[in-house]
Amino acid sequence: MLQPECSILTVTCPARTGIVAAITGFLADSSCYITEMAQYDDENTQKFFCRIMFRPDAVLSPEVAELRQGFSRIASDFSMKWQITNAQRPTRVILMVSKADHCLVDLLYRKNKGDLNMDVVCVVSNHMDLRSLAEREGIRFICLPVDRGNKAEQEARMLDIVTETGAELVVLARYMQILSDDACRKLEGMCINIHHSFLPGFKGARPYHQAYDRGVKLIGATAHYVTSDLDEGPIIEQSVERVDHTFQPENLAALGRDLENSALAKAVKLHIERRVFVDGNKTVVFK
Repeated sequence: MLQPECSILTVTCPARTGIVAAITGFLADSSCYITEMAQYDDENTQKFFCRIMFRPDAVLSPEVAELRQGFSRIASDFSMKWQITNAQRPTRVILMVSKADHCLVDLLYRKNKGDLNMDVVCVVSNHMDLRSLAEREGIRFICLPVDRGNKAEQEARMLDIVTETGAELVVLARYMQILSDDACRKLEGMCINIHHSFLPGFKGARPYHQAYDRGVKLIGATAHYVTSDLDEGPIIEQSVERVDHTFQPENLAALGRDLENSALAKAVKLHIERRVFVDGNKTVVFK
């Protein structure tokens, strides 16, 4: 017998007494069984965060649309920002790349193995290098070459693609172009970037060579939401490894690629499972 599909309820609101009782009471009264629940109160911002996975517990349980309508009254009482989503439905994702292929290959592998519940609607790039890789997977490839004269035009086209495809998440999987402030605002909370953790300490080209020259002992990678502050967006996930004096620049770069893959994949998984809540300049992550 097939199990009923699970839904995910996410809630953010001002912290006050009675929130959990109101939420769980509503689900119980609606014949819904809670399979997973996590909550957090940020005492600095006085905000409440909650993620609940639940499923119908009876044949007569209301449909999701009816649940949303009923819950909206509770949400209004507590000034909630909330969402109920189908946990089984794949998230529609756009992957943006330039020439480096390691993050793209890793994300597609994890998707194909069932580790990432996502539907890659297209791969967008400013170069043609990875076209064959995308098309080999049966994924639409769109090339938007960028130069000084057409950057605004190509960025507008990229945003049109987001709308046309109904994409819910944009992943900059080593896309080596800086998005404008306007694009960052339009993609707020739905665009994830990956970079080596040397930023902002080692800016510019050849960061692993800069790290080698400084004799670093720890390297890593950071996945974060994109904001208009370059590489300063709310952090979702970080991966780190210790190194020593024997690591040459090429060894650092190879290890760095692995760390970038790991941090980005974890961040994407956390996002599509609705486990990440933006809390000002930081995030609340329920793992």
